[in-house]
Amino acid sequence: MGTNMIRKQIYIRKHQDELLKRLAKARGLSEAEIIRQAIERESGGTSLEPLSDSVAAWQEIVQFLENRRQKSKPGKPYRWNREEIYAERANRWLRDRSKD
Repeated sequence: MGTNMIRKQIYIRKHQDELLKRLAKARGLSEAEIIRQAIERESGGTSLEPLSDSVAAWQEIVQFLENRRQKSKPGKPYRWNREEIYAERANRWLRDRSKD
């Protein structure tokens, strides 16, 4: 730990603690580093280290868009409804929770 570090003790909600642990594990960083990066992003500064999952996240977005494109008919926009999107989000959330 650098000499310019200041120790802080904070309270967070249980679900925030679980999320913090999951983020730290997924990114291979300490919980403290995740918090430092969040502060930098919130303050408009830049994090010293790039997010290690950024390439994987981008690939996931591209794959999602490609799947949507394939579902639509040529020349016509993909049609969706709000309930479909909510159901998809809930399924993704449940899948992510089952990995823990």
